[in-house]
Amino acid sequence: MKKINIAIDGPAGAGKSTISKLLASQLGYIHIDTGAMYRAVGLKVLKNNISPHDSRKIVEILNSTDIQIKLVDGKQLVFLDGEDVTEKIRQPEVSMYASDVSKIREVRERLVKMQQDLAKQKGIIMDGRDIGTHVLPDAELKVFLTATAEERAKRRFLELKQKGYEVDYYQLLDEIKKRDLNDMTREFAPLRVAEDAIVIDSTSLSIEEVLQKVLELFYKVVKDEV
Repeated sequence: MKKINIAIDGPAGAGKSTISKLLASQLGYIHIDTGAMYRAVGLKVLKNNISPHDSRKIVEILNSTDIQIKLVDGKQLVFLDGEDVTEKIRQPEVSMYASDVSKIREVRERLVKMQQDLAKQKGIIMDGRDIGTHVLPDAELKVFLTATAEERAKRRFLELKQKGYEVDYYQLLDEIKKRDLNDMTREFAPLRVAEDAIVIDSTSLSIEEVLQKVLELFYKVVKDEV
């Protein structure tokens, strides 16, 4: 079966990574979580006590930053300067830093180049905010996965509680709304629906139902490509 590239975009907490991982496992594709790359930059900025709005200093430290995504025992791990930061980058504070640093043009250009190089081999599922519109505009299948802010905050709340973090639902909701605004209004490659993307609202759908919808779209595209 011919391999294609799949772009899955959407706002924070819409379930992009979850669906992408399941899809990659089912299809034997490689999943690349681009948001994790921005979170890694955000974590480094936070650890170095740099303001997430100080673009000059952020670009400076980016020159000496190594970010790698590795598949270890079937699990995608994120390494920042040689350290496994897979869990650390999921902290709420890091999420806001990631949103702020992602607005910096030089940061996006550097990471987008890495992402595009990874996708040249095909058989890639990439999720993020600007995959279908900017990173992989030629992806054969584009999905825009969304849900209400309230539903996304609830999902993130439950996820963090399960990992042992003390979090407040209303604070998470506020952060998600701020992140949505950041992502949609940034000057370079903002969050928006690609013209040829299929929108799936997952608010009232289970993970299995969303996965099934994306699989149906995948097989239709592959069939048409033959």
